[in-house]
Amino acid sequence: MKKNMLGLIGKKVGTTSLFVGTQLKAVTVIAVLPNYITQIKTEQTDGYNALQLTTGSQKAHRVTQSLKGHYKKSLMNSTAEEPFGSTLKEFRVLNPENYTVGQELTCDIFENISLVDVRGVSKGKGFAGVVKRHGFSMQRATHGNSLSHRAHGSTGQNQTPGRVFKGKKMAGRMGCDQVSVQNLKIVSINKEKHYVVVEGAVPGAPGSRVLLTPAVKTAEQIQ
Repeated sequence: MKKNMLGLIGKKVGTTSLFVGTQLKAVTVIAVLPNYITQIKTEQTDGYNALQLTTGSQKAHRVTQSLKGHYKKSLMNSTAEEPFGSTLKEFRVLNPENYTVGQELTCDIFENISLVDVRGVSKGKGFAGVVKRHGFSMQRATHGNSLSHRAHGSTGQNQTPGRVFKGKKMAGRMGCDQVSVQNLKIVSINKEKHYVVVEGAVPGAPGSRVLLTPAVKTAEQIQ
């Protein structure tokens, strides 16, 4: 069964804590400025139904000529104040005919939604060893172990097959991956100040872009 996965582009502001009832909860504040529809894709023209959204603003000299034409064509007659958004994202929908190009979408579309999924790019940690990257145990920190306390040890086999298998847990780049956190509870929505507060952690550093969509594992969907 296909679901209507319309969501919004937001920006992680940071984390704090507040009382939910009688319990103190760790929450994340996500700024969700108005999103504008820049393109409507349908099965007849593109093979699938989706809405392309933009939000934020950026200087004109940072936008390519082709993207400038795309923005001006889609937002020229809209209520959008800034013609050049800072990002473009797509969301699959079941009913694209219910929307118009240039239409403004705000965080109030989550009014009847209690759980959301949040996607973002995790913090980059750089080159990390196996202890930090995979949670390996350290080797003995006593005499006889010379400068190998956090080393991963042997990785290969004997003459057969005589190589290291792909996917072996070793040291390497850590973080900066797309991460999805599911079923985060919406604590509060502020329409005037354009922010959503969710319970729990959200991937990414403060100021990074995140995507909010209704939780895929529930029956709640934006109509």
